[in-house]
Amino acid sequence: MSDTITAELVSIDADLGADKAAVIRALADRVAAQGRADSGQALFDDAWAREQKDETGLPGGIAIPHAKSASVTTPSLAFARLAPGVDFGAPDGPADVVFLIAAPDTAAEAHLAILSKLARSLMQDEFTGALRAAKTPDEIVAIVDAAIGEGPASSAPAAEAAAPAAPASADAPRARIVAVTACATGIAHTFMAADALTAAGKAEGVDLVVEPQGSSGYKALPQSVIDEADAVIFAVDVDVRQPERFAGKPVVRSGVKRGIEEPKQMIAEAIAASKDPSAARVSAATATSATAAPAAGQSLGRRIQRILLTGVSYMIPFVAGGGLLIALGFLFGGYNVTEHANDVVLNNALWDLPAGGLGQYIGSVFFVIGATSMGFLVSALAGYIAFAIADRPGLAPGFVAGAVAVLMNAGFIGGIVGGLLAGFIAAAIGRIDAPRWLRGLMPVVIIPLLASIVASGLMLLFLGRPIAWLMQVMNEWLTGLAGTSGIVLVGVILGLMMCFDLGGPVNKVAYAFATAGLASASADNPAPYLIMAAVMCSGMVPPLAMALASTVLDRRRFTTVERENGVAAWLLGASFISEGAIPFAAADPLRVIPASMLGGALTGALSMAFAVQSLAPHGGIFVFFAINPIWGFLIALAAGTIVSALAVVALKRFVGAKTPAAEAVAA
Repeated sequence: MSDTITAELVSIDADLGADKAAVIRALADRVAAQGRADSGQALFDDAWAREQKDETGLPGGIAIPHAKSASVTTPSLAFARLAPGVDFGAPDGPADVVFLIAAPDTAAEAHLAILSKLARSLMQDEFTGALRAAKTPDEIVAIVDAAIGEGPASSAPAAEAAAPAAPASADAPRARIVAVTACATGIAHTFMAADALTAAGKAEGVDLVVEPQGSSGYKALPQSVIDEADAVIFAVDVDVRQPERFAGKPVVRSGVKRGIEEPKQMIAEAIAASKDPSAARVSAATATSATAAPAAGQSLGRRIQRILLTGVSYMIPFVAGGGLLIALGFLFGGYNVTEHANDVVLNNALWDLPAGGLGQYIGSVFFVIGATSMGFLVSALAGYIAFAIADRPGLAPGFVAGAVAVLMNAGFIGGIVGGLLAGFIAAAIGRIDAPRWLRGLMPVVIIPLLASIVASGLMLLFLGRPIAWLMQVMNEWLTGLAGTSGIVLVGVILGLMMCFDLGGPVNKVAYAFATAGLASASADNPAPYLIMAAVMCSGMVPPLAMALASTVLDRRRFTTVERENGVAAWLLGASFISEGAIPFAAADPLRVIPASMLGGALTGALSMAFAVQSLAPHGGIFVFFAINPIWGFLIALAAGTIVSALAVVALKRFVGAKTPAAEAVAA
């Protein structure tokens, strides 16, 4: 008998709350109370994060919230038969049969297969009918155990076990379709969609074979079966593994849930696509991309957001590692390490130390490595934006376009534009139906070559110069203000600029203006030191404010990933790495950027009012020895951080606030 579900995990005809958040929380707490999870709150957070991606309500009054969570110690099923039912987002109304599927994030294949077998059983009317008729928790356990206790669910394609489909007619040949199903966790929806498509194919007289790509692995369809198929169905929430196997096939795409709810419609669309020469087709260059063929119902905004977040996620290691190394360079080598770092690294060694000794040498090494890493920032951003659109063929054109953006002083915004151009151009070229003899060269030669020429050419010919001109105009304007009595106003303006695009061209104009003036700074001309302090202090506000808001003030307004980024943002902000706030701004720019600018403006003004000076151009709090008075710097920084954090929380709460269910995600 399986120990995945016990009578203590079963609730019959229970009222667990008015919304799905309350139901999921109650079931998660029950799993934890039985010692099967370290924390009911952590399990709830993970299950709720999965629910936010795609609601788990299914037709027939069923809901299967589920998660792989580090807090789960024993694979578990918690069951509730609700009275009254609760809305889980199914098209036909509330759910009264709810399973919380809880798996450890390191669950063994056998355990994941058992949980997946339950999900497939829920597609059978006999199984759900028995659950509704049961009178005791022990009966529920016996019914579930009968469904999952015979052994692990097979990882073979679902259709292989199905009886042959009845022919549509005596003479007409049957359509042949292959399908792939996959969800984010690979436990439930993956296999339910596979079974729904298999059953619908049998009913419609279609030869349909499904490859469920679950967490416990998958058995790839024979290439001969794929080659003979008339069309492909991708019912997936994640990238298809080995998409090149399906290259050239007409394709119908959707989220995995549509494969459960509308399998017959998807099969009909696939049959129609097989007869339409202009139908979308799978390209090896774009099969896993975010734009090759968007999932049904996905808006352009959601697609662009996913693309940008992919680029940012790959860029962050360059920012974090490089920025912290630069800060360590200042700490060990002094605030003037920038003047001699390259010479020291090239001309000295551990056995031939420079005049400044070991500290100067180590600081120079850290600084050079960090500066080199930061030099890849824009190129990495652009490259992986293009990768998110066009997969590997877009990577090289994106990196080149990012490098051109740096060359043209287009910065962060230029990297985004270049990456989008490179990705979309590469994806468009990849959709060309090339001759068979040329297909092998397309992803490694033709697409990167043509996309690099077009995307980088557009950056060089049309986009770089306007941004450079704008930077020059703004630089001259700020220089004029700095020479007047409006020094506090300069602090406000610089604070706004530092927080506007978080490392982009506007931010870089302010930073370049500050660092360029240091060469002329002296005891008789302290204005450049004042400007440098205001710029650095203001630039620290966005990541520190997002860290404060997401990890302390109101954690429930932020996703699990954002809260994790918030922990890292404390250190990034303290190191004067404004880019630490980019993940927050990319996900919610209309709230994060105005809130950051508000705090940055206050910090810049206070820094100027306190006459704070910084002799170091970078390093944040780690170059405290080069900042005077340090108390003024800290007060200005704290004030701006608190104001920005409160502002972003208020905007998230009162401007386009989430639904009460979403707000139930507790700290």
